Amino acid sequence: MKRSDRSQILFRYGRRWKTLTRAGYVPTAASLLLAQPFLLLLWLAMGAFPAWAQTGASLSGVVTDQTGAALPDVAVTIRNVDTGATRTIATDGGGHYQASGLPPGRFEIRAAKQGFADETRTGISLAVGQDATVDIKMQRSTPDACASGHEFATTDCALTWHGITLYGAYDVGVGWVSHGLPENGYNYEGESLVNRNGYQHRFLIAPNNLSQTGLGIRGKEEFLPGWSVVFNASTGINPQSGLLANASATDTINNGLPRSSYSEAIDGARAGQPFNDEFYGGISSAHFGTLTFGRQRALGTEAMLVYDPAGGGYAFSYIGYNGTMAGGGDTEDSRWDDALKYRLSYGPVHFGAMYKFADGSGGCYSASANWTAATCTPEAPHNTAYGFDLGGNYGKFSADVVYQHYNQAISVLNPLLGPQSPTQSYQSTLNSINTNPITGANLIGTANTVYGIVTDNSAIMVAAKYTWDPFKLFAGYEYIRQANPSNPLGVGALDQGGYIMSGVEDHNLDSPKHVQIWWTGLKYAFDSKTDITLSWYHQLQNDFRVPTTCSPEAGFRSSCAGTLNEWSLYTDHHFTKRFDAFAGIAYSYVSGGLAIAIPHGPGVPYKYDNNLAPTVGGRFTF
Repeated sequence: MKRSDRSQILFRYGRRWKTLTRAGYVPTAASLLLAQPFLLLLWLAMGAFPAWAQTGASLSGVVTDQTGAALPDVAVTIRNVDTGATRTIATDGGGHYQASGLPPGRFEIRAAKQGFADETRTGISLAVGQDATVDIKMQRSTPDACASGHEFATTDCALTWHGITLYGAYDVGVGWVSHGLPENGYNYEGESLVNRNGYQHRFLIAPNNLSQTGLGIRGKEEFLPGWSVVFNASTGINPQSGLLANASATDTINNGLPRSSYSEAIDGARAGQPFNDEFYGGISSAHFGTLTFGRQRALGTEAMLVYDPAGGGYAFSYIGYNGTMAGGGDTEDSRWDDALKYRLSYGPVHFGAMYKFADGSGGCYSASANWTAATCTPEAPHNTAYGFDLGGNYGKFSADVVYQHYNQAISVLNPLLGPQSPTQSYQSTLNSINTNPITGANLIGTANTVYGIVTDNSAIMVAAKYTWDPFKLFAGYEYIRQANPSNPLGVGALDQGGYIMSGVEDHNLDSPKHVQIWWTGLKYAFDSKTDITLSWYHQLQNDFRVPTTCSPEAGFRSSCAGTLNEWSLYTDHHFTKRFDAFAGIAYSYVSGGLAIAIPHGPGVPYKYDNNLAPTVGGRFTF
């Protein structure tokens, strides 16, 4: 046979028919006859395949990180709960995965990727022919342990040994304020926010601008499959002095001084405790959540760190600098002692609950104007608290709703009056609920003691963020209601850090106080190493004075309606995974009742009702 004699075999490719030829072969009648049964079986199989495919179900979805960015090369394992059969596939460059031809039944999905915590989705039921979509959001896990000093300096590896990790940060800068005060070694928040006693422009060392300088140690050790022991102990340190962060000490060192001699005085949850951030331990389950007990961040604080465009940085965030929002009405309650916290994630939804047990001392209380230490009644503390958090994410959108209630919340407002200023009318001289002066038999010494207002607080917050590359959009709102406490505290009650209260006011509010806080912001990723953040914060309080006599003519008091606003803009550039530098500016101002410095008698206004605060600095984290 000549090479030009060729048989032709036709097959379909796409939508076109092509011809394949093979030289040296001629089909015979016998071969065609033998091929008929094979062709019949092939035809039956091809006819049956569409019917089988229609009975198979499919699962698909997108895997993203906590910012909404797609994650490629994620190992997605789909397990049939009924049969135990598994199938593992990898996500593509867009984070997509898809598995088809699945039988009807119950399934669970597990996503795993190095550098991220495993995520599991359960409770998935597939019917015949169903196409289900299950998106997964993964959270970054603790980085791999450092193997060398060079790796520590150039990557974000963790200082981990046998499951225990040492971590921390050092954040310091230089700032200028238009209306500030002399600094002291205990103040950990700087002076970016307008201050009631600020009066002079000055340069200063700016501490903890984006992060609190400090050290911590945490651990997670599995003791049974899926069950682990967890713990965390962390504290804040002032980078300019090396002292423990201590808001109460900023007040006590000013006790007895005239107002013109004050240094910066603040209020806060960090009061010189050895572990002034968190100190807790507990148990964590991959399926049943995490239960911990000890000193822990409030649910509002955790939500603030997620939904604040400035991440709670003191230099550029009002809700970070002042913990009123995070603490549900009181900055001292941004962390709860002796608290039980439960956290659970199920698919894209997460839930949290928290309860604080009463602790400390309630002091000594009497309604009589002539009480003495011998006639007053010791008070038991009733400073219990509880809160709930419900949130979730959908694609690049996430949101949370947080409710918190705190009994006997203490707000330390200003340093105590002392012997150097006995006649200053604008300073509080009261040390009991019946406004007795701190003189004579009722006196508790002002040395190393604090003065506070006590309220019962309730707050509800709604916050959300959305990633729209290269932008991240943030917004939030909180409503706070404060009322005089159902159970009073007495003189000698204990405040944060074991400080004694020599002045207590349980009836400071004429009527319930209502506070509203709004915030919004935008973070722009200029490139992979540089972010630019713009934020706005607004606080509004009602007129809770009775009778209502608030006007420029009648004079304002702190119980009058008022507002606070802050704008901030800053840029942050990461030179390495650990070191970044930042520069920005914040401007804040107050009006009405929020511009009154002292909550007694005729209103004494802030020395200046605004503050401009540019800051530059650097941060090192590990």
